[in-house]
Amino acid sequence: MSGSNFVDYIKIFCRSGKGGAGSAHLRREKFIPKGGPDGGNGGRGGHIIVRGNDQMWTLLHLRYERHIFAENGERGSKQQSTGADGKDVIIEVPLGTVAKTADTDQVIFEITINGEEKILAKGGRGGLGNTNFKSSTNQTPRYAQPGEQGIEGYYILELKILADVGLVGFPNAGKSTLLSVVSAAKPKIADYPFTTLTPNLGIVSYREGKSFVMADIPGIIEGAHEGKGLGIRFLRHIERNSILLFMVPADSKNIREEYEVLVRELRMYNPELLDKKRVLAISKSDLLDEELMDEVRKDLPDLQRVFISSITGLGITTLKDILWKALNT
Repeated sequence: MSGSNFVDYIKIFCRSGKGGAGSAHLRREKFIPKGGPDGGNGGRGGHIIVRGNDQMWTLLHLRYERHIFAENGERGSKQQSTGADGKDVIIEVPLGTVAKTADTDQVIFEITINGEEKILAKGGRGGLGNTNFKSSTNQTPRYAQPGEQGIEGYYILELKILADVGLVGFPNAGKSTLLSVVSAAKPKIADYPFTTLTPNLGIVSYREGKSFVMADIPGIIEGAHEGKGLGIRFLRHIERNSILLFMVPADSKNIREEYEVLVRELRMYNPELLDKKRVLAISKSDLLDEELMDEVRKDLPDLQRVFISSITGLGITTLKDILWKALNT
């Protein structure tokens, strides 16, 4: 998922189909000169529907298709024939996509299940034919309803990545390296901050053929909740993770303080994030010997923690065990 191919926010203009007009036809045949009303109803206008697709990871395909129109319904006709419904338009999106109104930023729905369908813009109803207005006092109505107009407007589709475990840490904390070691994902890795500019997903293999999904979220910096650095652009992806794996490198000046800054940024962005299960991994622990590890342990925050090294493999199996247990309890 290269940076140029990953799109997690898109604004589109949609217009659903207009309903077909009802028919005001009166039955006229060779031996039935005054047969009465037989106009059919108009067809429904096409909906614009959003469907979840678990094989998609980005909204890139919508970048060049920002105006989406559904078909109008057809008019009703004689012999009480209902007009054909307008063809619906299906927009396929990755799981974790949120649909919002562009003007009010109000959430309309969320797509979290493969194959789940939600109507983004409902097609207009077809008008009733004159048959529906026949009564004892009006046996030959010569009018019918017009079709209802469709809905049009701008909508925002916003992707929040669905993953079991989300990696949280400052830039250059070793998140991408860990993901590359425990999964087949190949994120860009280099020894400088902000190497990761897009979220990366990897499937982590566990014992007996089991697996779980891990997401490498671009690094947070102090003030991220205010938009600093990469800002809130990627903080929203953390909302969808079941477990937050905080990563602080062993060569950090103060591991506890760095962890608390990360927690504070999440709290300022969305306090509910702190209701998730948390695990602390001290990365780059190949720099420490047992004596130094004992010293570091004395000042660690009170939560489940593990010393790991993606280079030597130290603690990786233990980390997987901890994460799997947390996911299944």
